[in-house]
Amino acid sequence: MSSPASVDALVQALQSVGYFADRRLATAVFLALKLQRPLLLEGEPGVGKTALAKALSEVLARSLIRLQCYDGLEQREALYEWNYAAQLLHMRAAEGKGSADMAQVEREVYQDRYLIRRPLLQALQAPAPGAVLLIDEVDRADEPFEAFLLEYLGEYQVSIPEIGTVRATATPVTILTSNRTRDLHDAVKRRCLYHWLDYPERERELAIVRAQVPGASAALAQQVAEFVGRLRSQPFVNAFQRAPGIAESVEWAKALVALDTIVVDPEVVSDTAGILFKQREDVAALTRDMAAQLLQPAEA
Repeated sequence: MSSPASVDALVQALQSVGYFADRRLATAVFLALKLQRPLLLEGEPGVGKTALAKALSEVLARSLIRLQCYDGLEQREALYEWNYAAQLLHMRAAEGKGSADMAQVEREVYQDRYLIRRPLLQALQAPAPGAVLLIDEVDRADEPFEAFLLEYLGEYQVSIPEIGTVRATATPVTILTSNRTRDLHDAVKRRCLYHWLDYPERERELAIVRAQVPGASAALAQQVAEFVGRLRSQPFVNAFQRAPGIAESVEWAKALVALDTIVVDPEVVSDTAGILFKQREDVAALTRDMAAQLLQPAEA
Protein backbone atom coordinates (compact mmCIF):
# COMPACT_ATOMS: atom_id res chain seq x y z
CA MET A 1 0.00 0.00 0.00
CA SER A 2 1.05 3.63 -0.37
CA SER A 3 1.95 5.69 2.69
CA PRO A 4 -1.01 6.17 5.07
CA ALA A 5 -2.78 9.48 4.52
CA SER A 6 -2.69 10.59 8.15
CA VAL A 7 -1.14 9.85 11.52
CA ASP A 8 -4.35 8.16 12.65
CA ALA A 9 -4.38 5.99 9.53
CA LEU A 10 -0.78 5.00 10.22
CA VAL A 11 -1.63 4.08 13.83
CA GLN A 12 -4.45 1.87 12.57
CA ALA A 13 -2.30 0.30 9.86
CA LEU A 14 0.46 -0.54 12.32
CA GLN A 15 -2.07 -2.02 14.74
CA SER A 16 -3.40 -4.24 11.97
CA VAL A 17 0.01 -5.94 11.82
CA GLY A 18 0.37 -6.17 15.59
CA TYR A 19 2.44 -3.03 16.32
CA PHE A 20 0.95 -0.58 18.81
CA ALA A 21 2.53 2.85 18.37
CA ASP A 22 1.65 5.83 20.51
CA ARG A 23 0.80 9.07 18.74
CA ARG A 24 4.21 10.68 19.14
CA LEU A 25 5.96 7.71 17.56
CA ALA A 26 3.35 7.47 14.79
CA THR A 27 3.82 11.17 14.06
CA ALA A 28 7.59 10.72 13.76
CA VAL A 29 7.12 7.81 11.36
CA PHE A 30 4.48 9.67 9.36
CA LEU A 31 6.78 12.64 8.91
CA ALA A 32 9.70 10.40 7.94
CA LEU A 33 7.51 8.92 5.21
CA LYS A 34 6.15 12.28 4.06
CA LEU A 35 9.47 14.09 4.07
CA GLN A 36 11.42 11.04 2.84
CA ARG A 37 13.93 11.37 5.64
CA PRO A 38 15.67 8.59 7.58
CA LEU A 39 14.30 8.07 11.09
CA LEU A 40 16.71 7.51 13.98
CA LEU A 41 15.16 5.64 16.90
CA GLU A 42 16.99 5.58 20.20
CA GLY A 43 15.91 3.76 23.33
CA GLU A 44 16.61 0.90 25.70
CA PRO A 45 16.93 -2.59 24.20
CA GLY A 46 13.58 -4.32 23.81
CA VAL A 47 11.30 -1.30 23.41
CA GLY A 48 10.26 -2.15 19.85
CA LYS A 49 12.70 -0.27 17.60
CA THR A 50 13.53 -3.17 15.31
CA ALA A 51 9.94 -4.40 15.38
CA LEU A 52 8.80 -1.05 14.00
CA ALA A 53 10.85 -1.53 10.82
CA LYS A 54 9.40 -5.00 10.36
CA ALA A 55 5.87 -3.69 10.90
CA LEU A 56 6.43 -0.86 8.41
CA SER A 57 7.59 -3.29 5.74
CA GLU A 58 4.30 -5.16 6.19
CA VAL A 59 2.16 -2.03 6.21
CA LEU A 60 3.83 -0.56 3.13
CA ALA A 61 4.17 -3.93 1.34
CA ARG A 62 7.88 -3.29 0.86
CA SER A 63 10.71 -5.78 1.30
CA LEU A 64 12.70 -5.44 4.52
CA ILE A 65 16.47 -5.21 4.11
CA ARG A 66 18.49 -5.38 7.31
CA LEU A 67 22.00 -4.18 7.97
CA GLN A 68 23.07 -5.41 11.40
CA CYS A 69 25.88 -3.20 12.68
CA TYR A 70 28.79 -4.35 14.83
CA ASP A 71 32.24 -3.21 15.82
CA GLY A 72 34.54 -3.57 12.82
CA LEU A 73 31.78 -3.55 10.19
CA GLU A 74 33.40 -2.72 6.85
CA GLN A 75 31.99 -0.84 3.88
CA ARG A 76 32.19 -3.89 1.62
CA GLU A 77 29.91 -5.77 4.01
CA ALA A 78 27.38 -2.94 3.94
CA LEU A 79 27.53 -1.76 0.34
CA TYR A 80 29.09 -4.14 -2.19
CA GLU A 81 32.03 -6.30 -3.09
CA TRP A 82 33.23 -7.92 -6.27
CA ASN A 83 33.07 -11.64 -6.94
CA TYR A 84 36.83 -12.01 -7.21
CA ALA A 85 36.75 -15.73 -7.99
CA ALA A 86 34.42 -15.21 -10.95
CA GLN A 87 36.46 -12.22 -12.12
CA LEU A 88 39.63 -14.33 -12.04
CA LEU A 89 37.99 -17.06 -14.08
CA HIS A 90 36.90 -14.46 -16.64
CA MET A 91 40.42 -13.10 -16.91
CA ARG A 92 41.93 -16.56 -17.35
CA ALA A 93 39.37 -17.36 -20.02
CA ALA A 94 40.28 -14.14 -21.83
CA GLU A 95 43.96 -15.07 -21.65
CA GLY A 96 43.14 -18.53 -23.01
CA LYS A 97 41.48 -16.92 -26.01
CA GLY A 98 44.57 -14.87 -26.61
CA SER A 99 42.96 -11.52 -25.79
CA ALA A 100 45.62 -8.82 -25.82
CA ASP A 101 43.37 -5.87 -24.94
CA MET A 102 43.76 -5.87 -21.14
CA ALA A 103 41.82 -2.59 -20.81
CA GLN A 104 38.83 -4.30 -22.39
CA VAL A 105 39.25 -7.32 -20.09
CA GLU A 106 39.36 -5.01 -17.09
CA ARG A 107 36.14 -3.31 -18.16
CA GLU A 108 34.49 -6.70 -18.56
CA VAL A 109 35.31 -7.91 -15.04
CA TYR A 110 33.66 -4.85 -13.50
CA GLN A 111 30.32 -5.59 -15.03
CA ASP A 112 27.09 -5.88 -13.13
CA ARG A 113 27.12 -9.68 -13.10
CA TYR A 114 30.27 -9.71 -10.94
CA LEU A 115 28.84 -7.28 -8.38
CA ILE A 116 27.69 -8.70 -5.04
CA ARG A 117 25.13 -6.30 -3.59
CA ARG A 118 25.06 -5.79 0.16
CA PRO A 119 22.18 -4.16 2.09
CA LEU A 120 22.77 -0.48 1.23
CA LEU A 121 23.08 -1.16 -2.48
CA GLN A 122 20.13 -3.56 -2.40
CA ALA A 123 18.03 -0.81 -0.82
CA LEU A 124 19.08 1.79 -3.41
CA GLN A 125 18.37 -0.50 -6.33
CA ALA A 126 15.14 -2.02 -5.05
CA PRO A 127 12.39 -1.53 -7.65
CA ALA A 128 9.31 0.60 -6.90
CA PRO A 129 7.81 1.04 -4.40
CA GLY A 130 11.28 0.57 -2.81
CA ALA A 131 12.44 -1.19 0.31
CA VAL A 132 12.45 -0.60 4.04
CA LEU A 133 16.10 -0.49 5.11
CA LEU A 134 16.80 -1.23 8.78
CA ILE A 135 20.26 -0.09 9.91
CA ASP A 136 20.13 -1.85 13.23
CA GLU A 137 22.19 -0.87 16.28
CA VAL A 138 24.20 1.72 14.39
CA ASP A 139 25.86 2.70 17.67
CA ARG A 140 27.75 -0.61 17.58
CA ALA A 141 29.59 0.39 14.38
CA ASP A 142 32.67 2.58 14.62
CA GLU A 143 32.84 6.27 13.76
CA PRO A 144 34.44 5.83 10.30
CA PHE A 145 31.46 3.71 9.33
CA GLU A 146 29.12 6.47 10.50
CA ALA A 147 30.98 8.86 8.20
CA PHE A 148 30.58 6.41 5.36
CA LEU A 149 26.79 6.44 5.87
CA LEU A 150 26.46 10.20 5.43
CA GLU A 151 26.16 10.20 1.64
CA TYR A 152 23.44 7.57 1.79
CA LEU A 153 21.52 9.26 4.60
CA GLY A 154 21.71 12.72 3.08
CA GLU A 155 21.13 12.01 -0.61
CA TYR A 156 20.13 8.36 -0.92
CA GLN A 157 23.12 7.67 -3.10
CA VAL A 158 26.56 6.07 -2.84
CA SER A 159 29.75 6.38 -4.83
CA ILE A 160 31.41 3.25 -6.20
CA PRO A 161 34.82 3.87 -7.79
CA GLU A 162 34.43 1.36 -10.63
CA ILE A 163 30.83 2.30 -11.47
CA GLY A 164 30.23 5.86 -10.37
CA THR A 165 27.34 7.26 -8.34
CA VAL A 166 24.38 4.99 -7.66
CA ARG A 167 21.19 6.87 -6.77
CA ALA A 168 18.02 5.40 -5.33
CA THR A 169 15.61 3.97 -7.86
CA ALA A 170 12.82 4.51 -5.31
CA THR A 171 13.57 6.28 -2.05
CA PRO A 172 14.04 3.62 0.65
CA VAL A 173 12.22 4.01 3.96
CA THR A 174 15.23 4.04 6.26
CA ILE A 175 15.11 3.26 9.98
CA LEU A 176 18.23 3.50 12.13
CA THR A 177 18.19 2.12 15.65
CA SER A 178 20.55 2.83 18.52
CA ASN A 179 20.68 1.49 22.07
CA ARG A 180 22.80 4.51 22.90
CA THR A 181 25.89 2.54 23.91
CA ARG A 182 27.72 5.63 22.65
CA ASP A 183 26.71 9.00 21.23
CA LEU A 184 26.29 9.16 17.48
CA HIS A 185 27.98 11.92 15.52
CA ASP A 186 25.95 15.10 15.00
CA ALA A 187 26.36 14.74 11.24
CA VAL A 188 24.35 11.50 11.33
CA LYS A 189 21.66 13.03 13.55
CA ARG A 190 21.30 16.07 11.31
CA ARG A 191 20.40 13.88 8.38
CA CYS A 192 17.68 12.03 10.29
CA LEU A 193 14.45 12.71 12.09
CA TYR A 194 14.82 11.64 15.70
CA HIS A 195 12.61 9.86 18.20
CA TRP A 196 13.34 8.51 21.67
CA LEU A 197 11.36 5.31 22.14
CA ASP A 198 10.57 4.52 25.75
CA TYR A 199 8.94 1.56 27.42
CA PRO A 200 5.20 1.52 26.68
CA GLU A 201 2.63 2.68 29.19
CA ARG A 202 0.60 -0.08 30.79
CA GLU A 203 -2.40 0.07 28.44
CA ARG A 204 -0.25 -0.12 25.33
CA GLU A 205 1.77 -3.01 26.70
CA LEU A 206 -1.45 -4.78 27.61
CA ALA A 207 -2.67 -4.36 24.02
CA ILE A 208 0.62 -5.74 22.70
CA VAL A 209 0.50 -8.79 24.97
CA ARG A 210 -3.12 -9.49 24.06
CA ALA A 211 -2.36 -9.18 20.34
CA GLN A 212 0.80 -11.28 20.44
CA VAL A 213 -0.45 -13.92 22.88
CA PRO A 214 -4.08 -14.57 22.03
CA GLY A 215 -4.05 -17.67 24.23
CA ALA A 216 -3.62 -15.55 27.36
CA SER A 217 -6.80 -14.71 29.22
CA ALA A 218 -7.66 -11.05 29.74
CA ALA A 219 -6.85 -11.40 33.45
CA LEU A 220 -3.48 -13.06 32.81
CA ALA A 221 -2.49 -10.48 30.17
CA GLN A 222 -3.39 -7.73 32.62
CA GLN A 223 -1.28 -9.30 35.36
CA VAL A 224 1.68 -9.55 32.99
CA ALA A 225 1.40 -5.91 31.87
CA GLU A 226 0.99 -4.62 35.43
CA PHE A 227 3.79 -6.77 36.86
CA VAL A 228 6.34 -5.83 34.20
CA GLY A 229 5.29 -2.18 34.35
CA ARG A 230 5.88 -2.06 38.10
CA LEU A 231 9.13 -3.98 37.68
CA ARG A 232 10.42 -1.14 35.50
CA SER A 233 9.38 1.55 37.95
CA GLN A 234 10.95 2.87 41.12
CA PRO A 235 12.08 1.55 43.52
CA PHE A 236 12.19 -1.95 42.01
CA VAL A 237 14.05 -1.11 38.79
CA ASN A 238 17.13 -0.09 40.77
CA ALA A 239 17.62 -3.71 41.80
CA PHE A 240 18.36 -4.80 38.23
CA GLN A 241 20.99 -4.14 35.61
CA ARG A 242 18.44 -4.14 32.81
CA ALA A 243 14.67 -4.03 32.92
CA PRO A 244 12.66 -6.45 30.74
CA GLY A 245 11.65 -5.16 27.32
CA ILE A 246 8.42 -5.70 25.41
CA ALA A 247 9.80 -8.87 23.85
CA GLU A 248 10.38 -10.32 27.32
CA SER A 249 6.83 -9.41 28.38
CA VAL A 250 5.43 -11.26 25.38
CA GLU A 251 7.68 -14.28 25.93
CA TRP A 252 6.73 -14.37 29.61
CA ALA A 253 3.04 -14.33 28.73
CA LYS A 254 3.60 -17.20 26.28
CA ALA A 255 5.44 -19.15 28.95
CA LEU A 256 2.67 -18.60 31.49
CA VAL A 257 0.12 -19.84 28.97
CA ALA A 258 2.30 -22.89 28.28
CA LEU A 259 2.36 -23.59 32.02
CA ASP A 260 -1.44 -23.29 32.20
CA THR A 261 -1.04 -20.45 34.67
CA ILE A 262 -4.31 -18.89 35.75
CA VAL A 263 -3.04 -16.51 38.42
CA VAL A 264 0.56 -15.29 38.71
CA ASP A 265 1.99 -15.86 42.19
CA PRO A 266 5.50 -15.42 43.64
CA GLU A 267 6.39 -19.07 43.04
CA VAL A 268 5.52 -18.82 39.33
CA VAL A 269 7.51 -15.58 39.07
CA SER A 270 10.54 -17.23 40.66
CA ASP A 271 10.31 -20.28 38.40
CA THR A 272 10.09 -18.20 35.23
CA ALA A 273 12.40 -15.30 36.08
CA GLY A 274 14.89 -16.48 33.44
CA ILE A 275 12.45 -15.36 30.76
CA LEU A 276 12.21 -11.83 32.10
CA PHE A 277 15.93 -11.45 32.77
CA LYS A 278 19.00 -12.70 30.95
CA GLN A 279 21.62 -12.14 33.62
CA ARG A 280 22.25 -14.32 36.64
CA GLU A 281 22.41 -11.35 39.00
CA ASP A 282 19.05 -10.01 37.78
CA VAL A 283 17.37 -13.40 38.11
CA ALA A 284 18.70 -13.69 41.67
CA ALA A 285 17.54 -10.17 42.50
CA LEU A 286 13.93 -11.02 41.71
CA THR A 287 13.25 -12.74 45.02
CA ARG A 288 9.90 -14.18 46.05
CA ASP A 289 9.48 -11.37 48.59
CA MET A 290 9.95 -8.78 45.86
CA ALA A 291 7.58 -10.68 43.56
CA ALA A 292 4.98 -10.65 46.33
CA GLN A 293 5.33 -6.87 46.65
CA LEU A 294 5.05 -6.42 42.89
CA LEU A 295 1.92 -8.54 42.76
CA GLN A 296 0.12 -6.57 45.44
CA PRO A 297 -2.76 -4.45 44.09
CA ALA A 298 -1.68 -0.93 43.31
CA GLU A 299 -2.82 1.70 45.80
CA ALA A 300 -5.61 3.88 44.52
